[in-house]
Formats: sequence, structure tokens, C-alpha cells
Amino acid sequence: MHEHDMECQDIVKNLNGYIDGELDSELCSQLETHIQSCPKCQVVVNTLKKTIHLYQVDGEQTSLPEDARKRLYACLDLEDYVEKD
Repeated sequence: MHEHDMECQDIVKNLNGYIDGELDSELCSQLETHIQSCPKCQVVVNTLKKTIHLYQVDGEQTSLPEDARKRLYACLDLEDYVEKD
């Protein structure tokens, strides 16, 4: 495992705390430094922030078409959560 991979794993491990603003300032600073230099982690963090924003702003106003929901749940192996016809 490369050192860079370990840093990315640290981002994933601390992502919820980072997004929620619950990390101490030193760890937060270290994560931000890594995120600024890692395009993959930038995508992960930005996607999560956008998802949270969309859920908070549009969560009740937006619905996923049933066929898209079924395909998504199938890809995520969550077919048990799809209402049967």
C-alpha cells in the first residue's frame, strides 16, 4: 500500500466528522491539505457535500422515477427495499 493510499483512507475514515465540522482543528487542517492535493478525494468530498445539500434543499420536492430507483437499488444490491408490483 502506498503512503498516498493511506491518506485517502484517512479521508474516508474521517469524512463524516469533517463534513459535520466535528474534527479538531489539527486533524481538519491535515485532511484539508490532503484534499487540496488529491483529485480523487476532492471528488469524494465535493460529491458528498452536494448530495447533502440536495437532500436538505430538494429532498422533499424531488423524487426518483420508479424505474431509475429499481436500477439504482439493483446496482447497490438493495432489491429488498424496492416495492414489489
